Amino acid sequence: MSLVTLKYVLEEARKGNYAVGAFNFFGLENLQGIVLGASRRKSPVIAMASTGALKMFGEKVAVATTRALSEEYETDVVLHLDHCTDLDLLYRCVDNGFTSVMIDASSKSFDENIEITRKAVAYASRYGVSVEAELGHVGGREDEISVDERKALFTVPEDARRFVEATGIDALAVAVGTVHGFYKSEPKLDFERIAAIHALVDVPLVLHGGTGVSDADFIRAISLGVRKINVGTELRVHGFFDVMCKGCKDAVDDDPRKITAKIKSTCADIVEQKIAVFENKKN
Repeated sequence: MSLVTLKYVLEEARKGNYAVGAFNFFGLENLQGIVLGASRRKSPVIAMASTGALKMFGEKVAVATTRALSEEYETDVVLHLDHCTDLDLLYRCVDNGFTSVMIDASSKSFDENIEITRKAVAYASRYGVSVEAELGHVGGREDEISVDERKALFTVPEDARRFVEATGIDALAVAVGTVHGFYKSEPKLDFERIAAIHALVDVPLVLHGGTGVSDADFIRAISLGVRKINVGTELRVHGFFDVMCKGCKDAVDDDPRKITAKIKSTCADIVEQKIAVFENKKN
């Protein structure tokens, strides 16, 4: 097993009508947990590095570490650059061995988003690296806007068709009612919009903001064409910070390995549980 492309695992997911889990990593222990959890399910997994994570890891270390874990746990892993707004960083990640990158120009105008995304695709495709892009606006937990206001930022199906055709991307992140971070109220996914977008585009759809979405909503979204689901906050808070805080509070000796081992195992449990849901239609 080794590092594989996003295009490869999502094509397999399309054939099997399931989704592949994509999980943000923040340190070695939770990256180990991500790959371990996937190996228990005998499933591929997408390990996502944010630009913040790369400031700590560095591109070369992130690639070498993820490749080693893929081989150690005999699991196909996509090493994915998440929400990158800097083309120079994206190019460096491609050069250093990332197998997938996300260019996020969703805050720009439609035409600017196309122009920037085309540059990312032109560069990455020369090296066989997959590209994900976003159209619409997936909000964050800090966004104090109403449901109607948020819907105005949702992905428009016809725009999605034009965007995919103009850019040649391998996956499209859509804004359909999820947000980054924890939800202040029950999320309401626009399933009709997901179905409409899926009917018009020929690339897999990506659902960002997976923490807090119900299993039933995940399964329904997958049935409508979602093939990649991002989970970050749950790993960061429950898999890392909660374990770290409890471990420090309950510590009776000075052995930090007990805490880091717990981070690894907790993250693995979260990943395994999510993958089981995402693969509901696989078996």
